[in-house]
Amino acid sequence: MAFVAPMLVTKPMVVTVYDLTFMRYPERLTTARRLYLRMFTALTCRRAKRVIAISQSTADDLTTLLDIPADKIDVTPLGYDSKTHFPRTKSQLNDFHTVHNLPERFWLFVGTLEPRKNLVMLLNAYAKLPKSERLPLILGGGKGWMVDEIFATIERHGLGDAVKHIGFIPTEDLPLWYNSAEAFLYPSVFEGFGLPVLEAMACGTPVLTSNVSSLPEVAGNAGMTLPPNDETVWTDALKKAYHDQEWRAVARSRGLQRAQQFTWERTAQLTIDSYRKAMI
Repeated sequence: MAFVAPMLVTKPMVVTVYDLTFMRYPERLTTARRLYLRMFTALTCRRAKRVIAISQSTADDLTTLLDIPADKIDVTPLGYDSKTHFPRTKSQLNDFHTVHNLPERFWLFVGTLEPRKNLVMLLNAYAKLPKSERLPLILGGGKGWMVDEIFATIERHGLGDAVKHIGFIPTEDLPLWYNSAEAFLYPSVFEGFGLPVLEAMACGTPVLTSNVSSLPEVAGNAGMTLPPNDETVWTDALKKAYHDQEWRAVARSRGLQRAQQFTWERTAQLTIDSYRKAMI
């Protein structure tokens, strides 16, 4: 079960909490969803024998914000599918570029277009780059709520020719999109885990992401972790990503090594361990 359990459950139970966005960034959720989660997640966590958090960041939030004892929480980091997310050959990527009419070099974002993903900040930082130092920026993901500001920012900066929204990307196509990008940009202000960062690293793509919530747990020292509200820092980081081929090579190598630490087998074993504790 995630977040909320049925009120009439009397058996020992385990509940999984992905993040506490509804408390850390309440303005980024609808009022109804925020109030529902705030009320019933706290109640469920107190009733549960074990609480699973998908990152240490979420575990810390459970203790700090909901007063859940740390020794009641089990951290089970997520994993990636190594059979699908891995570096592809140059021939495969050339074919993918041809089919999708992609430029030779581009930057990629993947995620729902919503305020929490911090795309307005990224677009402002991107707009500060000289045109000669901008790679095309592709935004992959469905439209969430409050998306108008994102597209208004693109229009305000005259970025219509440089920034392209391609909509939802089918799961089976994601590895080739990650592989094809020169760098993966993920400026989110809050994540329970940040799975796209892990998937991009597993594909050998250099990552620029935020240095808050769970994202540093995933990225480690593999990519650049940056303050999510500092446009100047992001502009400078994008310049480095554009010019510094050596950095890209090091980030690729470190990312591949880092990704190997996160497997679904480990996630499954830690989850089993949590359920066993609940049965004692």
